[in-house]
Amino acid sequence: MPATVRFDPSQPGFLENPYPFYQQLRETDPVHWEAEPQGRWVLTRYADVAAALRDPRLLKAGAEPLLNDVPRAVRKEVAPLERTIEQQIDSINPPAHTRLRRLMNRGFTPEMVAARRPQIEQVIDELLDPLVPAGQMDLIADFSYPLPALVIMDMLGIPRADREQVRRWSNDYAALMGHGGMGEDPGNAARQANQSMLEFSAYLRGIVAEHRQASRDDLLSALLAVEEQGDVLSEDELIANCRLLLIAGHETTTNLIGNGMLALLRHPDQLAALRDDPTLLDTAVEELLRYDGPVQFTFRWAGQDFELAGKPIQKGQMVVIVVAAANHDPAQFPNPSQLDLRRRPNEHHAFGFGIHFCLGAPLARLEGQLALSALLRRLPGVRLGDQPPVRQPNPVLRGLASLPLRWTPPPAS
Repeated sequence: MPATVRFDPSQPGFLENPYPFYQQLRETDPVHWEAEPQGRWVLTRYADVAAALRDPRLLKAGAEPLLNDVPRAVRKEVAPLERTIEQQIDSINPPAHTRLRRLMNRGFTPEMVAARRPQIEQVIDELLDPLVPAGQMDLIADFSYPLPALVIMDMLGIPRADREQVRRWSNDYAALMGHGGMGEDPGNAARQANQSMLEFSAYLRGIVAEHRQASRDDLLSALLAVEEQGDVLSEDELIANCRLLLIAGHETTTNLIGNGMLALLRHPDQLAALRDDPTLLDTAVEELLRYDGPVQFTFRWAGQDFELAGKPIQKGQMVVIVVAAANHDPAQFPNPSQLDLRRRPNEHHAFGFGIHFCLGAPLARLEGQLALSALLRRLPGVRLGDQPPVRQPNPVLRGLASLPLRWTPPPAS
C-alpha cells in the first residue's frame, strides 16, 4: 500500500482488489479530501455513506459527474448526451425525481418481476443446454452477460437479434462512467458515448412507435400506459429511461453473477454449503452483493455548505460515496473480509439507499438467485479454468471481462 493516503483508482492493484485501499482510507481518513485531479470528498465508513445517501443536501447533478473533466469544447459537442442523462431517473432530484419514480414504479412492480421467473428460468436453460456437455465455458461471454441482457430485452420487447448492437451502445456508456480513474481521455469517451446515445435513442424511438401501434404484454407497453393523477411519461423520458434499464441490465447483473461465482470458487467451503443447502440462496446473493458488489461508488454534489463528520463540505463540491467500502466496514459487518453466506443481518448498500435505491434491484436479485442455483446444479465439480480471470478496466462498475470455468460433463448418451 502507498504511504500517502489517496483515492486513486489508477493505482497498481486497485482494479484487482480495491478493498485494501478502501480500508486504508476508512481507517486513516474516512472523510477524505482528494485534491487531484478535480477536488472531491470521498466517504468510506458505513455510517457516513448511509447518512450521505439519504441526505437531501447532497444532490444528483445530472451528467456533471460524468462530464465535469471533459474539455469545454467537447461539452458543447456532447450536449445531446447531457440532455438525455438529465432525464434519467438515476440523475435527477426531487420534485422531478419523485414524479418520474412514481410513474416508473407503476410499470416496474414486484408482481411484474415475480411473473418473469419462468421466463428467466427458460433463458437460463437455453444458455446452459448447449454448454453443459462441453465441460468448459467463459462464464461472462457465454452466460452472465447474455442472461440479463436477454431478460431485460425480452421484458422491454426489444428483438433478441439486436443484442450485440445494444451491447455496444451499453458498453460505450459504461466506459464513460469508468474513464475517470483509469487515465483515459475523457473527451474521446464522451464523444463515443454521445454517438452511441444518438444511435440508441433513434433505435428505441422505432421500437416505441411499433408498441404505440400495437400494445404488447411487456414492460415497454406498461410504461407507455402508466398514468398517475393525469401525468404520463414523455417520449423523451421514456427513451432515456428505457436506455438506462437496458444499460443496467447489461452491466450490473452481469457483474453480480460473475463476481459472485468467482467469490464462491475462491471459497470452496461456502460453495459446498450453498450446493448442499439451496435454502441459502437468498442470503447468499445478499452476501455476494456485499462482499464484491457490481457498483463500487456513486456521486453526489453538495447543494449547500454543511459539516459531515467534522469536515466542512462546501456548496458545489463533489462527494464520492464508496458503497463498496461501507459494505466492508467492521463497525457494521463483523469480519467483513470473510465471505459468510449465512450472514444476518446484512444491511448492505450494494443497491444504494434512500430515494435513489435501485429500481431494478428485485429483478437483479431474482436473476442472481436463479443463475447461481442453475450453475451449481448443472455444472458438477465446477472450478476455475486453465486461464486466470480478467477484470474489466472500470473502477465504478466492478466486473470481469472473462472467467473461464471447467466442470465434469455428463456422460455421452
